[in-house]
Amino acid sequence: MKESRYPAVYVQSNESERNRVIAFKRENDGSLSELGAYDTGGRGDGTPHLTSQGSVVLTGDGSRLLVTNAGSGDVSVFAVASDGLSLAGTVATGSAPKSVAEHDGIVYVLNTGRPSLVGFKLDGLERIGELALDDGSDPAQVGFAPDGKSIVVTDRGANAILQFELDEEGRLGEARRSPSSGPTPYGFVFAGDTLVVTEAFGAAKGKAAASSYRLGAGEATPVSRSVGNGRSEICWAVATADGRYAFTTNFADGAVSRWAVAGDGSIVLEDAAAGVAVEGRPGLRDEDLTGDGRFLYAIDADSRRVFGWAVTNGGTLDPVGSWAELPATAAGLAAS
Repeated sequence: MKESRYPAVYVQSNESERNRVIAFKRENDGSLSELGAYDTGGRGDGTPHLTSQGSVVLTGDGSRLLVTNAGSGDVSVFAVASDGLSLAGTVATGSAPKSVAEHDGIVYVLNTGRPSLVGFKLDGLERIGELALDDGSDPAQVGFAPDGKSIVVTDRGANAILQFELDEEGRLGEARRSPSSGPTPYGFVFAGDTLVVTEAFGAAKGKAAASSYRLGAGEATPVSRSVGNGRSEICWAVATADGRYAFTTNFADGAVSRWAVAGDGSIVLEDAAAGVAVEGRPGLRDEDLTGDGRFLYAIDADSRRVFGWAVTNGGTLDPVGSWAELPATAAGLAAS
């Protein structure tokens, strides 16, 4: 769980000439006001709808912000302060990085041009290794298991979930491959020790679903298989700190779905449209929960706004507003 040092929301512009982070200050009622825009020192790919499962993330202690630059092949590291961001450095990673994850000072980046994983240490930005993924891979997201001893990658091309064990220095072992319960595994999140994975079903209308797994012995063992929500183009997933609820965004129809996660790892759809940006219109994408768990924010790329909801103890979402004229290329969102 990331700490909530300074209440804020961060989005990357993904512009091709110069990438920027647009920062918003969060008030106690959940409303946002623009804090500033900060050059990443890199370039985005300049296209709308960047496939960005984790392209903007906060470190676990909330002290730094990591941003992938898909156009220039590097990752920017920002120091976080109450009055904004300062660029601490950039790390070259490879072709089209679109996802990044951190655990206890170890960072892994997912490159999607020539698919690979690149690791570095946050302190000193020291590179610790690189591993090429199989030809034909179409990786979507990289993330750490809760104990930090392995990382997970979803592979849409092979309809598979990959798990890599890490040694004591954070270096990668060989990939262990498990079949996805449904086609096009996309974004994922750990709700406690349960892995919840979204399944876009090849963007088929009304076929969006999510599955849950338990990790063990290098395998992802299914618990609930392809639980549908009747929506379309599900992609991003976040979970509450207590692991009771997961929230997913449905790009094609503007809804946030809520899933209950049980102690045995099973999931149940509780509300297919727990939150709505613009009903029936595409665009709802990257999302995150604040460090204190009180608010959920998501980008609506087509209306070029950030939408926010207050999260109740029962997991219901109450709208708190929408803000800004984001660039048409905006992608990635992290909240503290």
